[in-house]
Amino acid sequence: MKNTLYDIKNEYLELVTEIEELEGELTPELEYKLKINQNELQTKAIAYHSVILSKEAFNTTIDNEIKRLQAMKKQNNNVIDRLKNSLVSAIELFGEFKIGTNTFGLRKSERVEIEDVNLLPKEFKTVKVTEQANKIEIKKALKLGQEIKNTYLKEIYNLKIK
Repeated sequence: MKNTLYDIKNEYLELVTEIEELEGELTPELEYKLKINQNELQTKAIAYHSVILSKEAFNTTIDNEIKRLQAMKKQNNNVIDRLKNSLVSAIELFGEFKIGTNTFGLRKSERVEIEDVNLLPKEFKTVKVTEQANKIEIKKALKLGQEIKNTYLKEIYNLKIK
């Protein structure tokens, strides 16, 4: 049974066309082919379902690994920050020093700190506005018969496996 769902579907459509050509008469041969086609479909559907479950479980494993790695990265960044701060404190206390080819020193820089953005004058603020469609309200309105320009309800079919 190396038929794909596409092949099974095409065979089924051919059988339906053949039955229609016989004006609905179902010969024993056609009945047998329909049973084989249905059995192949069921076998293939079970195999697909198995692969879907396996891939979903693998995605869950990947999500958990991502969370674990993100936590590890955060922990590493905390260690890096503590070590850098310790070096800065040592340099502030002892001054610049050299070990081998590495020179440990401080570089002066400036950073703007803002305590409350709302208290800034307008010329020092940038306003960012993003617009998004409220799809929940649009769906309610469309279902009530209201016409909204450039919108429509699209019926889709999602796979349901019980």
